[in-house]
Amino acid sequence: MCSQAAVHVAMTLDTAYLRGSMAAIFSVLQHSSCPQNILFHFIASSKKKTDFHLRDTISHSFPYLNFQIYPFQNDPVSGLISTSIRSALDCPLNYARNYLANLLPSCVKKAVYLDSDLVVVDDIAKLAATPLGDNAVLAAPEYCNANFTSYFTPSFWSNPTLSMTFTGRNACYFNTGVMVIDLQRWREGDYTRKITEWMELQKRMRIYELGSLPPFLLVFAGNIAPVDHRWNQHGLGGDNYRGLCRDLHPGPVSLLHWSGKGKPWVRLDSNRPCPLDALWSPYDLLQTPFSLDS
Repeated sequence: MCSQAAVHVAMTLDTAYLRGSMAAIFSVLQHSSCPQNILFHFIASSKKKTDFHLRDTISHSFPYLNFQIYPFQNDPVSGLISTSIRSALDCPLNYARNYLANLLPSCVKKAVYLDSDLVVVDDIAKLAATPLGDNAVLAAPEYCNANFTSYFTPSFWSNPTLSMTFTGRNACYFNTGVMVIDLQRWREGDYTRKITEWMELQKRMRIYELGSLPPFLLVFAGNIAPVDHRWNQHGLGGDNYRGLCRDLHPGPVSLLHWSGKGKPWVRLDSNRPCPLDALWSPYDLLQTPFSLDS
């Protein structure tokens, strides 16, 4: 698990999103030029029964997969979570990416972090090879046309001290579901503590609304390495309220991401799929059996 030549991929695992995770893993392997060179690091809640089920499912589906499961203790982060606009965003495991550098072995210097609601349709080694320059801790596609101010409350922007956080930074929105992270720089800069401090402030005065994303924006926005937008065609799950169908963004595609409320496996099971959900279904290894007569 310490190979520096390998592509290290980190993901969370839980029973609710296991079907999505399996599709994501399958897609990564399917499009890799060297699948045996990919090492998966899975973060899962520290429950023995759940760990056995997850490990068993992955081992049976991918007998030759190189992977490790790391237990995640919910207690430290549970007290820092503020309710957001969608209950799924308040799951402690959704915050595991904050602790990735502490959970993975110190010998792992760099990793690609992926959400569970996506499929990769290109060689992930290309994404892993993203240069981070001399100082950047992480790389991700940026979306500077998004309304950045909407991710924070009026209380945040009206406070002179807080609003100065982004002074001198060309801060743009980025999606934390696809990131290349220099774990060594993260550890050296103690970035888990910096993110935690913003979460502690959020508990005292509400400065943002949307789950685990805003602390990342507060710490990193304007200081990340660029990644081509093809590596995160996000928003295919619609917004966080209704999850309506959406089209692809213009341009080439290397990764399809169903961020938002609507998940492809849920829409397929309910016989109300969106057109783009057909691009996810070929990777669905845990599809629910159904009868045409039902």
